[in-house]
Amino acid sequence: MSVSVAVVGATGAVGEIMRQVLCEHDFPFASIKFLASERSAGKAIDFQGKRYTIEPIRPEAFVGVQIVLSSTPASVSRETSPMAARAGAIVIDNSSAWRMDPEVPLVVPEVNADALRNIPKGIVANPNCSTIQMVVALKPLHDLARIKRVVVSTYQASSGKGAKGLFELDAQISALGKGEKVPPVTAHAAQLAGNCLPHDWKLGEDGYSEEEIKMIKETKKIMGDDTIQVSPTTVRVPVRTGHSESINLEFANPITPEQARAALRNAPGVIVLDDYAKGEVPLALNCLGRDETFVGRIRRDPTVANGLNLWVVADNLRKGAATNAVQIAEVLVSRGWLPKK
Repeated sequence: MSVSVAVVGATGAVGEIMRQVLCEHDFPFASIKFLASERSAGKAIDFQGKRYTIEPIRPEAFVGVQIVLSSTPASVSRETSPMAARAGAIVIDNSSAWRMDPEVPLVVPEVNADALRNIPKGIVANPNCSTIQMVVALKPLHDLARIKRVVVSTYQASSGKGAKGLFELDAQISALGKGEKVPPVTAHAAQLAGNCLPHDWKLGEDGYSEEEIKMIKETKKIMGDDTIQVSPTTVRVPVRTGHSESINLEFANPITPEQARAALRNAPGVIVLDDYAKGEVPLALNCLGRDETFVGRIRRDPTVANGLNLWVVADNLRKGAATNAVQIAEVLVSRGWLPKK
């Protein structure tokens, strides 16, 4: 089945990766177009050996389009995603605007692809990057022994702030290397080079950052289990790309590290690297350009009954954003769940 596709926010960091993933996955599109803000409209973009003109985001641009892959700020998405849905498209939205809407499925294909059977508003939400990789690792373990509680600390890359975050980190590292004064901070909450930032997101409720609140709420919705308790601490670290997470799990039922490894090895989208003695552990550098979620350091927590510790790593621009969106589109196509044209 070949489909018509539009990529919205095509010139952004995630939009660029979406184009790469569409090519790598040999996505079955019959036609494709690229949309962006008025600032970028009219510019040319190369894709699979052809040159395309970037179109402005407007209602007529979505006529005849079946799948929209959208990566825009939430404020833009609230206007443009319904616009595309009204034209008859299914919108896979990478912003935070729609994630907790009860009529919008929040989907990680390895975890809850069946949620795509019902898309009342014509919009599917792509979860937060840190949540996506975590639930990919949690799902097979939850099925095996039922997770009661998650305590997670994240080590999140600068690219989570987009290109501006990377430029700032690179400039800081360069300045420090030359013994020069570090440029003024504009993208991150404070100097990131040589530092860790536990406050690199807007403050939410009860002293938690908005990023931490997303992990709490999104995990429950994706896993389909409001009883799972999530206690997160999110931290920005001086890494360009690749989010890492230290995860402590408490289960309702007994589970051994060996059982966890076996379940994870058989899980879709997971690669187990868990031989400490040989140095086989998930590393941010090794996950770059990969679509899988890497899991290691699987060991018993001796302080609680039925407890395990994990180390989970993924490319935040790919599985944490662009790849997950494309995989959602692939499920819609392969299972015939797109509206008929």
